Amino acid sequence: MINVTFVSADGTRRSVEIDEGLSAREAALFNSVPGIDGDCGGVCACATCHVHVDQAWMDRVGPPEEGGMESDLIQFAEGTTETSRLACQIPMVPELDGLVLHLPELQH
Repeated sequence: MINVTFVSADGTRRSVEIDEGLSAREAALFNSVPGIDGDCGGVCACATCHVHVDQAWMDRVGPPEEGGMESDLIQFAEGTTETSRLACQIPMVPELDGLVLHLPELQH
């Protein structure tokens, strides 16, 4: 199991576990973490699973692929930063065990 910690806009931390191979979006939704909508079902078509990767994890997670669908969609998310990613595009692999993701105030 991979451990992921979601930090809400008010600083509340929620750690969850998810099977390897699933996404950070699924980790949030399967564990009822508030703040992730994921309206498109995880096919990278809505940007309602926007998260900010904790700066300490950016080297391991990396930025969205330049010119890819995720980088195009993330433009429509509220309050993006250089650490913005779509949770549906972050696969849970052993190297990301302990990952910390910050949730934006809004998902629209």
